[in-house]
Amino acid sequence: MSEEESRRQPPPRQRVHPRVSRSLGDFAGRFVRSFGTPTHIFGVGATDDEVTQRHARAVIDLCLRLGEAMLATGASAADAVATVLRISRMYGVKGMHIDVTFTSIIVSIHRGLDEEPLTVLRVVKIRTTDYTRLQNVYRLIDEIVDDETHIEVDEARERLNEIMRRPRPYQRWISALGSAALASGVALMFNASFILVILAGVAALLSEALIRKLTKWDVSPFFIQMAAAAVITLVASVMFWLRFQGIDIPGSNRPTVIVISGIVMLLSGIGLTTAARDLIDGYYVTASARGLEVLVLTLGLAVGISVTLALAIRLGIPVTVGTSLGRDVTFVSGVIGSAVIGLGFALNSYVRLRLAPLFVVVAAIVYAVFAAVQPLISQPGIAHAVAGVAAGMISYLTYRWLKIPEAAMGMAGIIGLIPGLPVYRALFTMMETEYAVNKALPFMVVAVATGLGLAAGTAIGSFLMRKFFGLDRAALVASRRTSTRR
Repeated sequence: MSEEESRRQPPPRQRVHPRVSRSLGDFAGRFVRSFGTPTHIFGVGATDDEVTQRHARAVIDLCLRLGEAMLATGASAADAVATVLRISRMYGVKGMHIDVTFTSIIVSIHRGLDEEPLTVLRVVKIRTTDYTRLQNVYRLIDEIVDDETHIEVDEARERLNEIMRRPRPYQRWISALGSAALASGVALMFNASFILVILAGVAALLSEALIRKLTKWDVSPFFIQMAAAAVITLVASVMFWLRFQGIDIPGSNRPTVIVISGIVMLLSGIGLTTAARDLIDGYYVTASARGLEVLVLTLGLAVGISVTLALAIRLGIPVTVGTSLGRDVTFVSGVIGSAVIGLGFALNSYVRLRLAPLFVVVAAIVYAVFAAVQPLISQPGIAHAVAGVAAGMISYLTYRWLKIPEAAMGMAGIIGLIPGLPVYRALFTMMETEYAVNKALPFMVVAVATGLGLAAGTAIGSFLMRKFFGLDRAALVASRRTSTRR
């Protein structure tokens, strides 16, 4: 080969040593390939082949009863699911699946190929707020999951039955006074006169008595709300009639306050906030059902107001009910009104009387946080979310230290901020004319933003406190498994 041809040929390729090539390939594989378990839990949970049928049935029965008790007394769907999963793991049943809707809870255990699965459904017939009973249920759950005080399934079921049979901490007339305090607190927030505050409470008492009577007769909730709204509007109509007759009671120049404060007490602002919490937690079926319930009950209030106003005008009484409560809320009136609302909520929810002052203080603190943030933020719902964070943090601390249900203290903190007034304004605007949907839409946007803000805030506050204090392993596993949403 000549010298010129040797220059034209390409230089020989440098071959990589086989060991170096394999090392580079292993490094790239370790860098790209995943070795951990999936972040999301798929439907390949543990089977319970070694669990006897009697034990599995006993655990399912206890879990169903516990879940029903929690849902019926005011717990959220996510809390009920996490608690039931935690209890099942403590009794050795690790392959349990739970489905919660607005009216039922389903528990199923897959027991492998050799044993038949067990699936049981239980209907939640009653939904109320009885936080003393819920607190006792939480105390029982803590005893079950505690290694030192662990109790057997049969004993736990008997203890739960005994808790559900206990009488309430005080009589119903005290709970009715709570409803009156709720309505009076709304009037106080808007600087109403003393006579209007008293009349708002009296109207709430009358509507509460009517609600209890109609409930005993199994009347539909739609008609119950309609009748209660009619009673409250009738009290305001009497005040308008007295003024028309020349009888002017000092401080009664704004009878509209009686209507709106009572309506806010009846209006399902709490239901809207709870629906938003279930929506954020991922329980979309339950959230949709709660939202539809809020819509139906609100329509019942609107019909009750319209019918009563039409009858009063027919009788010649110059009744005018609008959407304004008059003066703006000041810091002092807002804090005082929220404190009274917190007291009313505690009594109406059957909280132990010795814990009622704590609810008053928390409601005032959360409103003070909202009042401090609101001037700085103009977007709807943001200030409510910040106040909700404070309520969520306080609710977890009180649960950790005093075993007060998080739902109770969290709702007590935000009860003065629930979007009852925006929802009422939207419905009342739509009642004026069939072409008022565009005018009512901004009020509905504010109501939805407020409900989502409060729900998101309480969830964030509770999450931060859980991260700070930490969870035990059983609670952590249960909370992770609730990520399999319905």
